[in-house]
This record gives sequence, C-alpha cells and structure tokens, in this order.
Amino acid sequence: MEENKLQEFNLLKLTWPIFLELFLFMLMGSVDTFMISSVSDDAVAGVGAANQIIVMAILILSVIGNGAAIVVSQYLGSKKPQEAAQVTGNAITLNLLVGIILSTFLLSFGGSLLSALNVKGDILVHAKAYMNIVGGGIFLQALINALATTIRTHGFTKQTMVVSLLMNVIHVVGNYTLIFGHFGFPALGVQGAAISTITSRFICLILFFLLLYRILEVRVKWSYYIHLSKKYVLQILKIGIPSAFESITYQSCQLVFTLYITYLGAEAMATRQYALNISSYIFLFSVAVSMGTSIIVGHLVGARRPQEAYSRVFSSVKWALLITVIMDAIVIFFRVPLFGLFTNNESIITMGSQVILLSFFLETGRTCNLVIINSLRASGDAKFPVYMGLISMVCLSLPLGYVLVFQLHLGLAGVWIATAFDEWVRAVIMFFRWKSRAWEKHGLIEHEAAEPDGPPAAIVN
Repeated sequence: MEENKLQEFNLLKLTWPIFLELFLFMLMGSVDTFMISSVSDDAVAGVGAANQIIVMAILILSVIGNGAAIVVSQYLGSKKPQEAAQVTGNAITLNLLVGIILSTFLLSFGGSLLSALNVKGDILVHAKAYMNIVGGGIFLQALINALATTIRTHGFTKQTMVVSLLMNVIHVVGNYTLIFGHFGFPALGVQGAAISTITSRFICLILFFLLLYRILEVRVKWSYYIHLSKKYVLQILKIGIPSAFESITYQSCQLVFTLYITYLGAEAMATRQYALNISSYIFLFSVAVSMGTSIIVGHLVGARRPQEAYSRVFSSVKWALLITVIMDAIVIFFRVPLFGLFTNNESIITMGSQVILLSFFLETGRTCNLVIINSLRASGDAKFPVYMGLISMVCLSLPLGYVLVFQLHLGLAGVWIATAFDEWVRAVIMFFRWKSRAWEKHGLIEHEAAEPDGPPAAIVN
C-alpha cells in the first residue's frame, strides 16, 4: 500500500509540471491562431497547412529525442548515470545533424509540398511565408527536443515547465509586437508570428543548455558530443525509429485528411484548424499523464520491477480517462462561444460546433492510446504499435474517411469519425497487448550492475 501511495505521488509530481508545460505550449498555439485570425481566416488556414508539414519534421526529430529519453530512463533505473550522460551527448549531436538536414529540406521544397497538398491562392502565400521562417529554423526545435526530454527523464519536470513559461511570454510579446506592428516595429502579419516563434525557441534553447549542466548527476563531457558510440546510437534508434514511424504514420494520415478537406473549401480548412486548437485542451491532461507514466515505466523496467510498471499503466489510464471525459463535457457545453473567440463567420462556428460534438468518441480512444503506447515504448516494446498503426490508420481510417467525406457527404465530420474509429481500434488492441505482458521481454539494458531491490533513480526521492 505504501508503495502504491509512493507511485501515485510520483506520478502527480511528474505530471502536473508536464501538464502546465503542455498547457502553455497549447496556449501559445491558440494565441498564434487568435492573433493571426485578426489578419484573416485565410492566414489561419495557411499557417495550419504549413504546421502540418512542420509537425511531420518535428516527428522525424523525435526519432532521436524519444529514443534517447527511454534509453536514458532505463539506464537511470539500472543505476548507470555515466551511460545515461553518454547517451544524452550522442542524442544532442544526432538531433542537431538531422535538424540541419530538415531545415535545408523545408527551405528548398516547402513550397512544393504545400502545393502538393492543394493549398492555393492567399492561403498558399501565407503558408509559404510561415514555412520559410519556422521550417528553416527547425534545427532549433531539434536541440530543444533532445534537451527537454532528457531533463524530464531525470525527473526535473518543474524546471522544463519554467523554461516553457518564459518561452511563451517571449512568444506572446513577440506576436503582439510583430504581427500588429507595435513599439516602432512594422506590422508583419504571418511573418511576424513566425519570427516570434523562432526567437522564443532560440532563447529557450540557451536556457535548456544551462539547465542541463545544473541538474545532471554526471555531466555531459564534450567528448560525448563528438564521439558517437555505436552501442548507444543503436539503442536510441531501436526505440526511436519505431516510435517516430508510428507518429509519422499518424501525421501522414492527417496530411491526407488535410488534402480531403482542401476540396471542401477554405471555410472547412479554417474550421479544422480552430477545432484542432480547441480539441487540444481536451486531451492535454492525457498527454501529460502518458509522459509522466512513461518516465516511471522506463525507470521501473530498468530496475527490473515489471509488476509495478504493469499496475501503474492501468491506474494511469483510469485517471486520464476520467479527466478527459470531464474536459470533453466542458468544451462541448461551451463550444459555440469558444469558436466565437476565433471568428465571427457563422458557417465556421456552426461547422466547428458540430465536429466538436464528436470529440467525446475521438478523445476517449486517444487517451487510452496515449498512455498505453507511450508505456509500451518506455518498456522497449516499440515495434508493435507501429504494425497496428499501419493496419488501423492506413488500411482502415483513410479509406473510411474517403467514403464518409466524398461518398456519404459528411464533410468535416467524416474526418472526425474516421479518426475516432482508428483511435478506438488501436486502443482495444493496445489494452490487450499491455495485459498480455509481452512487453516484459523487450528491455534494453543489461542488468548485471543493477540493484533490483532499490528504488528507480531520480524518480523516488
């Protein structure tokens, strides 16, 4: 009983700063949308289209960031901080190299990718302006990802929250200054929002580097950045590639849905962007719980305490579902005034209010997936969610979405229904995967130096 209380306390201790950090991140996106909506609905649609591609690039970066976080957590659980520091150094260098490649690619081919998504007219102009600046600086996000995930894995979630708070303040001030042209600066519209994003990320990056060297038990030496270890790189990629591939598959399907929606018109595109912004607050707590749970699971697996990991995940799913249902009910009740914050277009408000009603089915399934899939990854069982994702997302949800949108003429609601169907199919499969305990044979770390009777390092204080 005492151990269960300890785990509950640790999950709360890890989760609430992550929740606030994610809330601030979502708030930054909503502030962007709110401020850009003052330019035009086309500007919002353009930024939304550009962000679909930018999110794909960030997911590619997560190959290394997420993989390193899991490897580090298992090394810490096995009481091997030296190895954890070496993994951290290797991960930062790898993410920087990949980030530079992606920045170059987006600068060179971002416009072509947007045109391939059937983005046209003023929406395309706004999307290109945003893509060139934010996409070109994606290498900054690459380094932020590597640093933030490592710091969180060591249990310092409050510190990452504080840095995110400062980044959001800088971003909002930058938006106010550059979008509207205050304090003597020109009114740059969408370009101003993009410049503000890059500036806030650069400052955030510096702060994360300073924080890294304050919190680590074993410092990351310069040699860890320069000399890449085959062993550690392979461990990172073993988890990171499947984890990122599953997320990339999901976002690729969302890109296809974006293509569907472009044929429904500019109003449908803008509605989707507003609806996604509002919906993000529904599953926010679930994301935080899934991240906190994955940190604990990684440490417990590294410390050879699988029974505690098994129980922890099911408990987390129950709490996350409860909060999701409550948040969903609140958003559904206030859906009309929430859309009214972003636009006075009655068609968009009506369309958006309709699809938000479907969020109850979508977000409950997504909640189960977030917690269980992240826990499977943390245990080392990263490939199974990929295989199931390919079947459910590509083979089921995309054809279903096409039929619902174009054959049954359900419009934007068809996309929401198809996405909800995918989430629930995978949620049921992942539930039985965790229950089967097949994940127990996928640990990454050799345990000859571990002390299984001790608590997981950096989690239990």
